[in-house]
Amino acid sequence: MTNKVQDSPSAQDENKLIAERRAKLEKIRENCPANGFPNDFSREHYANDIQSEHSEKTKEELEALQLTYAVAGRVMAKRGPFLVLQDMSGRIQAYADKTVQKDIKERWGTLDIGDIVGVKGVLRMSGKGDLYVNMDKYSLLTKSLRPLPEKFHGLSDQETKYRQRYVDLIINEDTRNTFKLRSKIIDGIRSFLVSRDFMEVETPMLQVLPGGATAKPFATHHNALDIDMYLRIAPELYLKRLVVGGFEKVFEINRNFRNEGLSTRHNPEFTMIEFYQAYADYNDLMNLTEDMLRTVAENVLGTALVRNTVKNTEGEVVEEKFYDFGKPFVRLSMVDAILTYGKDHHAAAQLDEAVLRDPENNFDAIKAMAKAVGVKEGEAAKVWGPGKYICEIFEEVAEHLLDQPTFITEYPWEVSPLARRNDNNPFITDRFEFFVGGRELANGFSELNDSEDQAARFKKQVEEKDAGDDEAMHFDEDYIRALEHGLPPTAGEGIGIDRLVMLFSDSPTIKDVILFPHMRPEAE
Repeated sequence: MTNKVQDSPSAQDENKLIAERRAKLEKIRENCPANGFPNDFSREHYANDIQSEHSEKTKEELEALQLTYAVAGRVMAKRGPFLVLQDMSGRIQAYADKTVQKDIKERWGTLDIGDIVGVKGVLRMSGKGDLYVNMDKYSLLTKSLRPLPEKFHGLSDQETKYRQRYVDLIINEDTRNTFKLRSKIIDGIRSFLVSRDFMEVETPMLQVLPGGATAKPFATHHNALDIDMYLRIAPELYLKRLVVGGFEKVFEINRNFRNEGLSTRHNPEFTMIEFYQAYADYNDLMNLTEDMLRTVAENVLGTALVRNTVKNTEGEVVEEKFYDFGKPFVRLSMVDAILTYGKDHHAAAQLDEAVLRDPENNFDAIKAMAKAVGVKEGEAAKVWGPGKYICEIFEEVAEHLLDQPTFITEYPWEVSPLARRNDNNPFITDRFEFFVGGRELANGFSELNDSEDQAARFKKQVEEKDAGDDEAMHFDEDYIRALEHGLPPTAGEGIGIDRLVMLFSDSPTIKDVILFPHMRPEAE
């Protein structure tokens, strides 16, 4: 089969450059005991540390200090005797004076942009005020056989950026900063919880029954045990087993897998933080969440105002938004949110408050209301109750309008199979979801610790699965057994790390915040 990509002019040019670099490598191998890839250079300093410590000094001050530095990194530019080296911290220049050039003249001719080198020498400052290492030692450590993208345009094709993230990270500082920010956010959340006596744990990724969420799982087979298993969709049921066992504050930063569609907000493999606290309720978790996200924003971003932008196809900012994590977060029940935000809906006249507040006695009216506002009913709708319809109405008329940080509470029990019913109104549960910019970022609730109620809800989920809902839960007998040993009053929550990073880094798609997002295999 002909490879169309390789037949393109740009691919032909690249192949020619690769061939030239391979020839250089063969020449290097002839005189290199390490077969062209030595590992005897000791990097002692980082570019950014040098810049931070000495950028404010004068040329004369540096000259007097005679400081020697050993740095290593990738060659990002080559201007005569000057090299620009990039390491994990930043960039620094290196300079080969005439004495050094004479000594390494032959090796210098084999150097290309993208190669990895180590240099050592005295730190100097140019007439323009730029720091550089005046090298007296130079070593080519790794020969790059593939050229980097053209320096003025960089790696601009989105698909190539996701497929070849390693190149994207080399070229694009914004990409590197996004993933540094991601690491800081996760570290900030971990530190916040640990400081409040939560214990970090690990639970199985391979599970006999997928539970803890309503989602379609990935299936696999365990050869040694000869049983079908599933990649976890959530760690929830295992974490609550630990609370039963006496670990009263636990959390897990976990990878979950859901066999669902791809979108700007969905990836089948994603990261969440789930945490559980005994002797707490969902109000306690809303308070904790508000405190934690405000703290993380201030510590990581330096401000409680989170900036997000909307850009046109040319990358120009056409709209700017600020989400204020410094103010108290809005708290609304699901029905109040429908009435508040649905008033501007094209079918707002259909939103009857009396019906919404008494759905069990107005089931037909609820179904008519859902149809009027555009809710789509699939095959599984034949087992929907009034609670499911209310949730669908909310998603249709209100969810996308929840701009500033907002907790939506009082979810119907029908769509909350693991949440505790409200003591005063058993139709709803003590549950919330957290939204910013129309995105759901978190889900939390007072846990259902009545084993008989939980068993009944599992049975309801099985009915929905039998009716065609492939995201409904299984009946987990061992979890029921754990509850029968006694789960103390507990509250638990999950926060989507990927979506939180999207928000804090002003990234328009989830692929921008996952190092290696899932994509179709490259076509030949």
